[in-house]
Amino acid sequence: MASGMATASYELRFDSGRICLDLTATTHPEERLDSTARLRAWIAASELVPAGTPLGSADAAWLLAFRELRGHVARLVRGELDGRPADAALARVNAAALAAPPAPWAARAEDGSLHRRLHAPPGCAELLSVVARDALDLVTDPTARASLRQCEGDNCPIVYLDTSRGRRRRWCSSEVCGNRERVARHRRRAALARA
Repeated sequence: MASGMATASYELRFDSGRICLDLTATTHPEERLDSTARLRAWIAASELVPAGTPLGSADAAWLLAFRELRGHVARLVRGELDGRPADAALARVNAAALAAPPAPWAARAEDGSLHRRLHAPPGCAELLSVVARDALDLVTDPTARASLRQCEGDNCPIVYLDTSRGRRRRWCSSEVCGNRERVARHRRRAALARA
């Protein structure tokens, strides 16, 4: 997946292991999809579309639709993780998955290499369908579903796919939540040593 894009107050992160989980992570620690510009940045950085794909048609309706799907996917995944089926969310994700995804095609660059492009500018429903299908693939694949984990970071709601060797990953991001935990552990040890 693409690496995070920094902003003044927060960054987009792509460390959950699936595009659908990366979308659900855009609510923490604060709303990250707070404008159509941020949505366009998320769509591009998530590699939902090939680099350079124009997203000029993304508007407030797109933002609302992505946030709505995000909520349904979060409820569906949490329900599976907690053993509490979220059938209403499942129905909404199933409905979003019905749209056809954007049609890819290969275009030759000036240097002769082939690059993935879209046949036409993507529509909102098409992009939502890609995310919804990813969520459905996740919850219907027993191996992937068994790898779902809740971050052990303090107050972190992010769910991620643990693909680490030995399945021992504890945090959504070692650099973010893992680092916070290591710093807190160090401070506790230092306080005990002083006491």
